[in-house]
Amino acid sequence: MSFIDLFAGLGGFRLALESLGANCVYSNEWDKYAQEVYCQNFGETPEGDITKVDEKTIPDHDILCAGFPCQAFSISGKQLGFKDSRGTLFFDVARIVKEKRPKVVFMENVKNFASHDDGKTLAVVKATMEELGYSFHARVLNAVDYGMPQKRERIYMVCFRNDINDFGFQFPAPFPLKRHVEDFLLDDESMLEKLYIKRDDMQMNGEPDDKYSNKSIRLGIVNKGGQGERIYSTKGIAITLSAYGGGVFAKTGGYLVNGRTRRLHPRECARIMGYPDSYIMAKNANQAYKQFGNSVVVDVLQYIATEFGRTLQNNRDN
Repeated sequence: MSFIDLFAGLGGFRLALESLGANCVYSNEWDKYAQEVYCQNFGETPEGDITKVDEKTIPDHDILCAGFPCQAFSISGKQLGFKDSRGTLFFDVARIVKEKRPKVVFMENVKNFASHDDGKTLAVVKATMEELGYSFHARVLNAVDYGMPQKRERIYMVCFRNDINDFGFQFPAPFPLKRHVEDFLLDDESMLEKLYIKRDDMQMNGEPDDKYSNKSIRLGIVNKGGQGERIYSTKGIAITLSAYGGGVFAKTGGYLVNGRTRRLHPRECARIMGYPDSYIMAKNANQAYKQFGNSVVVDVLQYIATEFGRTLQNNRDN
């Protein structure tokens, strides 16, 4: 199977689908720093600014992947279809779908996309895909339910071309978490020393116990305990990695490791997002934190792609 990687970021969709044997034939990403990292890992620089790309020049493909940004949708026409998606980056996905007619469209967005504008935004996407001749499946999934110790809820959308029987498609079933933050930590203290923080205003709730949890275990705070000022146990899960936000433990939260507190290293963030240690990260740590905070969890994509791959296989067999 062939696929294209739109709004590619670090290539999380690409890692997931290539691991299942699919072949990437085109990529697009406008951010120059993400382009550089993508090129280092996949040997090609994604094309920029998708709004200026002629859809006719994009190679034919079986699967279109897109983690498009969530912007306000214009619904002035209230037709909730193709016309109402104009002016948004989703429209660029839609016009490529209209021209290239892939078998499957696989999209991801933030959890709030499902409820944005009282559900009208999601309704526009659904109506647009149906107008283009596709079925529409959507569900909010949490990475912690699929083997990754991070609270990261995202909406995933899978659309099948109408000539494909999709009645057997189901999103992957959740399963119990067996690994926790401590299983994703680095051992090399020389890389980590500068991440440790000691503060006079640190308040701990007591010593952590040895029980594991599929939730984040909060142990203490610094300052007033705002975002980026909370400390957690490594026996639990990570908070949602963020591309933005401040605080002493910005973007990752703080964790009690060997009796000291620190935020996560970019490589640990990569691991908690499902990226292998062979993945080349941005040399600038701030860029790396931002990029992983904006990325997709590779494992969740793999499980979903396995399911729609099974649906496609059933169609070939019948």
